[in-house]
Amino acid sequence: MTGRQMKLGLNLVGNGAHGGGWRMPDAHVGSSLDFQLWKRLAILAERAKFHFMFWADGIAVRSSARDETQLSYDSRIDVFEPLTVMAALAAVTERMGFVASASTTYNEPYHVARKFASLDHISGGRVGWNVVTSWSEQEALNFGREAHMEHSLRYKRAEEFVDVVFGLWDSWEDDAFIRDKATGQYFDPVRLHTPHHRGEHFTVRGPLNVARPLQGYPVIAQAGSSGPGQDLAGRTAELVYTMQKSRADAVAFYSSVKSRFAAHGRSAESSLVMPGMMPIMGRTLQEAKDRAEQLQELIHPELGLAALIPSFGDLGGHPLDGPVPAPLADTNSVKSAHARLAKEMEGKSITIRQLIHQRSASGHHVVVGTPASIADEMEDWFVNRGCDGWNILPPFFPAPVEEVFELLIPELQRRGLFHTEYEGKTLRENLGLARPAHPAKRSAAAAE
Repeated sequence: MTGRQMKLGLNLVGNGAHGGGWRMPDAHVGSSLDFQLWKRLAILAERAKFHFMFWADGIAVRSSARDETQLSYDSRIDVFEPLTVMAALAAVTERMGFVASASTTYNEPYHVARKFASLDHISGGRVGWNVVTSWSEQEALNFGREAHMEHSLRYKRAEEFVDVVFGLWDSWEDDAFIRDKATGQYFDPVRLHTPHHRGEHFTVRGPLNVARPLQGYPVIAQAGSSGPGQDLAGRTAELVYTMQKSRADAVAFYSSVKSRFAAHGRSAESSLVMPGMMPIMGRTLQEAKDRAEQLQELIHPELGLAALIPSFGDLGGHPLDGPVPAPLADTNSVKSAHARLAKEMEGKSITIRQLIHQRSASGHHVVVGTPASIADEMEDWFVNRGCDGWNILPPFFPAPVEEVFELLIPELQRRGLFHTEYEGKTLRENLGLARPAHPAKRSAAAAE
């Protein structure tokens, strides 16, 4: 197959991405801390030729619940720190990549640069950094702040943060460490480039105490879909993770974000847009519908109400089967998701319970059907330039993800939409992304 093929990531969310998933009869309760399960899924995902596993992580118990009782219905409380898991899973796989979030708001550039450079070496060049600014107030309270940093300031800090990390990764040219036993010289000083960064948010001398990553830079993912988020993506992102719920919206977003690359001297092909998608699958359409209905019935109302607080405030005093009030004018949480929700609500009259069910996948696209019909939808978005691939979110573990491996992947491969072998050894090679040359090499090439 020589035509365009979709890229696929496996997005792992706690005990599953659906709020009611952990309560399903065949769900593995406590899967979020079962490393043996993650190890088995990683091996199976690599056998299915997934490009990467993905953790959209946060550094807090991220919930807007009004109190501990409401919070107690949330199954996404206890989760592994993802960089630790990435290192462990890299040891039991050979080709599949691993991508995880690290916040630019509640980390320091040196820490992030060092950890991801180390992971890139440990994995043989198979990691990516999901650049996030954090969206939850709960993270602020864990890091000495009374409130979350304002949205635009978070993105200004993020831009400088990324620049500092890139500068640290470029502390050393690729061939800086000569390790010459005869002369006793360990590195070539000409190939050392100490950043000496002084900016608005950070002062970082450097250099990094890790050699340049094997991939040059780990693959850079970015999840913001707001205006500032798209601008940051246009400047730095190679994977754009987004929430889109219709093909029309996906096509519009795809065009919008890719149009921002030229201003930064980048081509639209230098990045991949990969929205999240939750497949609720059955061998027949009725089986899939039954599973979807059962999942919805298992969402506890308190869990759903907590998720609505950032956009509506506390609706605990409203009847569940009463109308949804108007959304708040603004939020300091995920602005793109809030704006999308407000747009969806325009001119509609639905109940709070119905809205809770609609938001069961955290705003991601839910597709209910057979392997063939789900593949139809994936193909439709892909060929119409609504995406370059998908981040697949299983509603619970392990059955739905095993069915993706056993039923959906073969269907996509049969259509020639998904590869049957890895193209290379590194994540960049498998995604078709160029390895960034060191700035010194770019400067030398430009001078010739």
